[in-house]
Amino acid sequence: MSKTTRWLELTITCSTQLTDAITDYLIGVFDAGVEVGVDDHLLEHTIHAYLEQENPTEEFIAGIVGQVGGYLSELADIFQVESPKLTTSVLEDEDWSSNWKKHFTPFAVSAGLIIKPTWEEYQPKNGEVVIEMDPGMAFGTGHHATTSLCLGFIRSVVESRPGTVLDVGTGTGILAMAAALFGAPSVMAIDNDPEAVTAAFDNVAHNGLQDRVAVEITPLEELEGSYSLVVANIIHDALLMMVPALTRLTEVGGALVLSGILKEIQADNIIQVYEKAGFVLAGREEKDEWAALHLVKK
Repeated sequence: MSKTTRWLELTITCSTQLTDAITDYLIGVFDAGVEVGVDDHLLEHTIHAYLEQENPTEEFIAGIVGQVGGYLSELADIFQVESPKLTTSVLEDEDWSSNWKKHFTPFAVSAGLIIKPTWEEYQPKNGEVVIEMDPGMAFGTGHHATTSLCLGFIRSVVESRPGTVLDVGTGTGILAMAAALFGAPSVMAIDNDPEAVTAAFDNVAHNGLQDRVAVEITPLEELEGSYSLVVANIIHDALLMMVPALTRLTEVGGALVLSGILKEIQADNIIQVYEKAGFVLAGREEKDEWAALHLVKK
């Protein structure tokens, strides 16, 4: 007899300040499938997380609620905001896809760029470009604040100075595909995670961009040549380690867009380090607790 797969759905309503920390926690600790509601109130987000469990007993659910609830309370104390609301429900396997579809609808990840799932129809308005992709388990679908911050800089750089682009740590390939849709003639997207490379490759092919976007697992240090725009939306410590490689791979006069850094305690340090490496700060944008930087190589 085949086993019946069930899913424990966690629904969390929280301050927008907590969204990124909560989603990272749920994915990192529980390997959960996570989606953030896109039609929420400006001050709140609703997070839906799905944990696969053959037999989610009351004891199992109580343990998860206790663990997640404790984390949410601690997070609320740190940020000094109202404690998030947490509810649970058990879904049969056949409910899984329909629940993803219910919470994932077309949305503007940045001005002029729409992300839509395959099952939704969307008619682009003047000047809009559309990326079609379905929600995945391990990699983002564009809701993270750093994604929209990077996209703003990518669009302005590519439209004013079309050229080759390198996307470091591409994940699902959103930034690489956007660069191509904004007008970049050639984009190299790399990641050190084989699953990310597979996801990005599939998304690029599905959107018909394989003639302009190459997806590889090539280590950053092994890349040759230089690019007119280099993008790295990763984390602070990784960006510090990558200074020599990112400097070498950015052509003179070229742009470097960095994000994945906290605006209060990390952004200034990154600016200082990269200025010493030969860059000048051309722009800085912030959203929630995150910052993105636009640097130009002298």
